[in-house]
Amino acid sequence: MTHLTRIVRGAAVALLTSGFVTGATMAQDVTHKVGSTPSGVPFTFLDVKTNQIDGVMVDIIRAIGEDQGFKPEVEATQWSALIPSLTSGKIDIIAAAMYATEERAKVVTFTDTVYTYGEGLFVKSDDAGSYKSLDDLAGKTAGVQVGTAYVEPLKVSGKFADVKVYDTIADIMRDVALGRIDVGFGDRPIVAYQLSQSASDVRLVPEYESQVTGNVAIAVRQDDADLLAKINAGLANIKASGKLDEIIAKWGIN
Repeated sequence: MTHLTRIVRGAAVALLTSGFVTGATMAQDVTHKVGSTPSGVPFTFLDVKTNQIDGVMVDIIRAIGEDQGFKPEVEATQWSALIPSLTSGKIDIIAAAMYATEERAKVVTFTDTVYTYGEGLFVKSDDAGSYKSLDDLAGKTAGVQVGTAYVEPLKVSGKFADVKVYDTIADIMRDVALGRIDVGFGDRPIVAYQLSQSASDVRLVPEYESQVTGNVAIAVRQDDADLLAKINAGLANIKASGKLDEIIAKWGIN
């Protein structure tokens, strides 16, 4: 092999190696801004020890990102601001305890289903009543979280003396405990998890049958078909590998 040939081959190898490293680096450097609520324990919440958003949906989007070669940059976003932040381009992905409803699907695009659940009912701890359905709650005052799929059904049911809308489940629990309202509604696994973590003056009603059940999914902008395909592919992979089940079991929401 001539000296010139060695130089040419060496240069070719250097170029190929450079291209490979650059491609890998670029894949690692792809980031997507993710909006997650700071008050939806255990799905998404602010961990005061780390000052970072944590939870089921955060773990899921990170697992999907690892599978698909992108890094989720999770940002605390209030529930009512999630969809506006997505459609305005402030974030690229919504990863929260959000139902994939027909109404929301008019403005965002949802991935395949991640998790399914309904609303839970909670009352004051010393309320020993048995409440299986809305019929058992006739004439009571109720609290429900803004932007959830439960607001309209509860209002149009005609069962309540008043239905008040709150920013967070914690606010509803406070007013139930203080007797300002009679009952509260929230995402059942979120309510159950929060009540299991500390003593409270409210209790989850075990016999209550959810009136509104829905599928939790991840959301992207309607014109972001490539990102949707990546997330769906990653979601399918973590389901098949058992990683999704591991995450759900970790947070105790089976």
